[in-house]
Amino acid sequence: MNIEEFRAYCLSLKGAHDKMPFNKATSDYDKNILTFSVMDKWFCFVNIEEFDFCDLKCDPIESKRLQEEYEGITPGYHMNKDHWISVHFKKDVPKSKIESLVQDSYDLVIAGLTKKQQKELEKSPK
Repeated sequence: MNIEEFRAYCLSLKGAHDKMPFNKATSDYDKNILTFSVMDKWFCFVNIEEFDFCDLKCDPIESKRLQEEYEGITPGYHMNKDHWISVHFKKDVPKSKIESLVQDSYDLVIAGLTKKQQKELEKSPK
């Protein structure tokens, strides 16, 4: 998987959009962070130059299980360690599992939206 494939997958989710919000960051690494959101709520972020890992929302119980199962899944970098995981691309996490975890993260964000926001999202074309 490369950044183009990863980005295409994230943007294939209904209502998903991307943004590079850290153009004023002091480090080059942070300037190259691409975030994926639905209804302006993040479900994923990744560095587009390094493409070393992504951070994803995750159920706390599932997070612990995943960290025991995969060397490439660690507590979320720079995020709430209970609700976010980092998924390292060049370790033991298969592409299919990464895509499943992106979907799970997206679903967690959708579940946290208001009913009004969820209905608005249902009406959106993509």
